[in-house]
Amino acid sequence: MRLWPALLLTSILCAQQSPPANPAGALLGAKDAGELTTRMMQLMESTAVAVPDLVRASEPVNQNVQTTLRALSANPQSPALTWQFMNQIRAYLALSDSMPRPYPFPPAAEKQFAELHEDLDRLQQHFIALLAAGSVVDQKRTADPNDLNRYADADSKLLPPDKMPRVVFLGDSITEAWRLNEYFTGHDFVNRGIAAQTTSQMLARFRQDVIGLNPKAVVILGGTDDIAAGTAPRQIEDNLAMMADLAKQHGIRAIFASILPVSDYHKDIDPRYEMTKNRPPATIQAINKWIQTLCLTGGFVWMDYYTAMVDPMGYMKTDLSDDGLHPNAKGYRVMSPVTLETIDRVLSRQPQDTEENKRRFKLLGR
Repeated sequence: MRLWPALLLTSILCAQQSPPANPAGALLGAKDAGELTTRMMQLMESTAVAVPDLVRASEPVNQNVQTTLRALSANPQSPALTWQFMNQIRAYLALSDSMPRPYPFPPAAEKQFAELHEDLDRLQQHFIALLAAGSVVDQKRTADPNDLNRYADADSKLLPPDKMPRVVFLGDSITEAWRLNEYFTGHDFVNRGIAAQTTSQMLARFRQDVIGLNPKAVVILGGTDDIAAGTAPRQIEDNLAMMADLAKQHGIRAIFASILPVSDYHKDIDPRYEMTKNRPPATIQAINKWIQTLCLTGGFVWMDYYTAMVDPMGYMKTDLSDDGLHPNAKGYRVMSPVTLETIDRVLSRQPQDTEENKRRFKLLGR
């Protein structure tokens, strides 16, 4: 999907980012949100018929929209899923705009395209209202501050590992938005990312969402939201060290991923995309250095996303993110071979050819 024009992301899923002013009425109830997203999928399907070859060209997007919509039906107020759905609709609209339309273009189809744009604007306002209402960002207001209920049901239904070694991915929005089943087919990789979570919250659910799933390894990617919240580096380090100890006590190989670089390259699109103000690159580098030392001295595994994604200025490469914080599809394709090679090594499996991996993830456009 990233072969098309870059998709505009909203300021999402991480703590301490000030949400914009937004009318309270923009926040939709679960039923209304469900009806809106369903209608948008229907409009996508009906408008595609009006443009030659658009049905075929948009089939991958259509499949992704249907998958996300099913997930939204189970969790209709999820900002992460709402964000994902919006970006998929934007991808479809960008694709449709790039294809020639017949002349004269049917008025009914023109009206449907206009309705889809209007619905996308309405969903955008709903999404912003979700953040403003604190459905994710201000978890202190909830009765479940560590979001233990988020995966409780999924954890209870997850079958024990079979022949394939299980790996749990624990993290924040960067992990949650990563469609592991698409990037890593044929692997028992379990996503336990929760948007806006700090390392303290990850530590609080480590027993339930990691140890209880009996994995061979856990990939821990956290800290960026702690930094944005002003958490002292020592506290972040203590939380990571305790997770390392818990994993070691239960025979789980701990893989610590570096905190990703951030950038301000997209602040002209939206001033909220000035990421280095709350996440200073020097702080990220210092904590990454500490994590690397922890791995070297404690027998844990260091996984370096940072080096693969940083540019000479010390920022995340501009084409790997649309908001300077969260990886886009190209960003995840950079991270994926690093991940797979590290896990293969940890589990003592035969590493796949590096160039083959790079080609595979370069071609993966979802």
